[in-house]
Amino acid sequence: MSRIGKKPVPVPAGVTAKVSAGTFSVKGPQGELSLKFHAAMKVVIDEAAKQVVVERPDDERANKALHGLTRSLINNMVAGVVTPFERKLEIVGVGYQASISGKTLNLQVGYANVIKLPIPAGVKCALPDNTHITLQSADKQAVGQFAAVIRKVRPPEPYKGKGIRYEGEYVRRKAGKAFASGG
Repeated sequence: MSRIGKKPVPVPAGVTAKVSAGTFSVKGPQGELSLKFHAAMKVVIDEAAKQVVVERPDDERANKALHGLTRSLINNMVAGVVTPFERKLEIVGVGYQASISGKTLNLQVGYANVIKLPIPAGVKCALPDNTHITLQSADKQAVGQFAAVIRKVRPPEPYKGKGIRYEGEYVRRKAGKAFASGG
């Protein structure tokens, strides 16, 4: 049996979970999320023990994989509605900066025009200063995806280290061309 899949997901106080027609939904202080899980999986909510259990029909390889995946997704949803997931990015480069106007993130990162990215629904975007971006959401996938989209606008380059990177990300630096003397 899947080691991850057989672990029950605890439901903390203040969080309500329900299953209906192949959809698991959870509501907590930080928001509401829902997941349409695979038809082969069975999600059971144990109200007395305050936990969610995922069951699979047999030991086929595909069902074993879906078992662990479904349990992990449900666990992330329950954790996200209690404390939101957070991703921090930093912008490195002379004149590189970010700003927010309405529901749009504007990035000035060395291109002739300003890159405008719409902020997805459910994701909170904050700028502590114009070179740091903080993303928060109850949905782990939404935060990670939007952070990856932002980083892809100008990934860090290895020669000067300029670009958008995750906070704490190590960028391997390369030596540039050495000036060769003619001979």
